[in-house]
Amino acid sequence: MRLLVVEDEPGIAAFLRQGLTEEGYAVDVVGDGERAIEFALSAPYDAIILDILLPKKDGFQVCAELRRRGLRTPILMLTARGAVEDRVRGLDTGADDYLMKPFAFAELLARVRALLRRPAVALPTLLQVGDLTLDPVTRRVERAGRPIELTPREFSLLELLMRHPGQVLSRTQIAEHVWNYNFFHQSNVVDVYVRYLRRKIDDGFQPRLIHTVRGAGYKIEAPRQ
Repeated sequence: MRLLVVEDEPGIAAFLRQGLTEEGYAVDVVGDGERAIEFALSAPYDAIILDILLPKKDGFQVCAELRRRGLRTPILMLTARGAVEDRVRGLDTGADDYLMKPFAFAELLARVRALLRRPAVALPTLLQVGDLTLDPVTRRVERAGRPIELTPREFSLLELLMRHPGQVLSRTQIAEHVWNYNFFHQSNVVDVYVRYLRRKIDDGFQPRLIHTVRGAGYKIEAPRQ
């Protein structure tokens, strides 16, 4: 899952980047409203965490502009303002939720997960390919009823593949969605993590679900019955 964080306070921005990255999200951070619009319209983000008090364009203007341009990405607005009218204004400009500063990181995570469960196009709560299941809410993965422990990055990679069953995803697509905007595309980190996943998902099970498509990328698919 790929998130855009729009926050101009360096300490808070670094805190959010580190915490969200440790949870397995790919995170891009920008510090002003104009760059927020540029980034949000140039890459497929799963959610946007948007501060209100920003240079160049404030969060209200950013949110309104993105909605005017047809972007439906879920937006969580961060505000230090406690006035009801400010929260109402944020929701009226198109934000999906708001969170007041200071906030507990656990609450921010919960709100992000809630937004990801209700995208514009409904996605199944439980993902399944063959006898492999993944629950994005509880982050539980099982194959043939056996629990499988994954690192946050392995989980994000598997979730991406399982949201596109049978579809070949290139290394660049995977890297940009599971890692971040500045990912170095010549790195073999995608291949390394696919190997990690295969050991946990396919070794000792039949049939194999993760497939390499030579010269194109990877896909997850169960054989047709």
